[in-house]
Amino acid sequence: MTRTTPARPPLLERIRATLAEPVLRALTVATLISTVGRGITLTLVVLYLTIIVGLPADQVALVFTVGAAVSVLFSYLGGHLADRVSARRLLIGCVVLTGLALASFVLVTELWQAILAEVAASIGMSANGAVRAAIIAHAFVGQGRVTSRAVLRTVTNIGITIGSGVAAIALALGTPEAYRAILLVGGTAYALCALALLRLPARVDGPAEGEADAAEPAPVGAGRSPWRDRRYLLFSAFAAVFAIQFAVTNVGIPLWLVHDTVAPEWLLSIMLIANTVLVIALQVPLSRGTHDLRRAGTVTAVSGVLMALACAAYGGAGGAGLALAVVLLLAGTVLHALAEILSQAGAWGLSFELADPASAGAYQGVYAMGFSLAGLAAPLVIAVTALEHGLAGWLLLGAMFLVSAVGVTGVAYRSAAQLSSRRDPAASTP
Repeated sequence: MTRTTPARPPLLERIRATLAEPVLRALTVATLISTVGRGITLTLVVLYLTIIVGLPADQVALVFTVGAAVSVLFSYLGGHLADRVSARRLLIGCVVLTGLALASFVLVTELWQAILAEVAASIGMSANGAVRAAIIAHAFVGQGRVTSRAVLRTVTNIGITIGSGVAAIALALGTPEAYRAILLVGGTAYALCALALLRLPARVDGPAEGEADAAEPAPVGAGRSPWRDRRYLLFSAFAAVFAIQFAVTNVGIPLWLVHDTVAPEWLLSIMLIANTVLVIALQVPLSRGTHDLRRAGTVTAVSGVLMALACAAYGGAGGAGLALAVVLLLAGTVLHALAEILSQAGAWGLSFELADPASAGAYQGVYAMGFSLAGLAAPLVIAVTALEHGLAGWLLLGAMFLVSAVGVTGVAYRSAAQLSSRRDPAASTP
């Protein structure tokens, strides 16, 4: 007799079932609203400070450098505080602070005001990310955590895309009043997402139910500081290095395409759209099962290979003719998007499963801090490799991604082996 595979429920039913969970529903609605606001400000703030306020380029760069530096500290601090005070109230405070800070850009007329606004926004956003991850760690277990992160990342891409479209109104009108009005809309939207967060249940303030007395032993001792967990620090360091790939999209590719290839500038828009569409379509399905340590390590290794190939394709476009350059850049975009999706899926699973549930916020803070450090260092790393040395630099950058992915995989597989030996001591060898 042939075994029949149960048919998967329709897409709308799967979405409805996912959002039936109250924590994920509240976080999803809040994320959609806030990222629409974030998409507006991401598109407009640099141009507003340059064109409307009249700050020179070096001062605008200083504003965002200071903000990135502040984010490093508050990424950890947000997660650390989420273990000690109400994570719900802390998250609400973070989004309100961020929204007000983003809206305050409309009042900026001088450099110090721009720095103050960006510092406040960076504090709110960096702490927000760590606290939200701590809430997911508190509210879910296993696959539920990874699925929640994947859903929220998909919604983030949708929200930022919508926000960028709204920002185009200000760009089309080009007046100071239009810039200020749309920026005010963006900041207000970000702050108003706090209303959705009011619906978070009280259980998000503590460890997930049943985790403390789970049958499986916890990866680390109860209440352990992440700064004393060498395995988690090593994983976070490797994951942070791989996170430099986000700046490849935002910084490296635009500069490389315009200055070092013969590809038309409008191709950049197609590449960004392709990345967004692939993430929205594939992040949730490709994240399934990555709560398992070995699977998380495997998908991370695959992402390293894909990212190395993407860098080779990007670099090869530098000396190619028009048709070949376009093909290589588009191929690199697809490979890069798949690497991004898989690397995030693997890292999310490991960031939760390697952490001590009793210190979930602090562990998520360390993980988020690594990403903030990557964002701070990424422009320099990309400049001294790919942008300065062409194809050789791109190949070096690809090798860096491959090594970091292999490092994450090594941590994952070793952790899985240790967990298996604790479950079955008879299976371990002297």
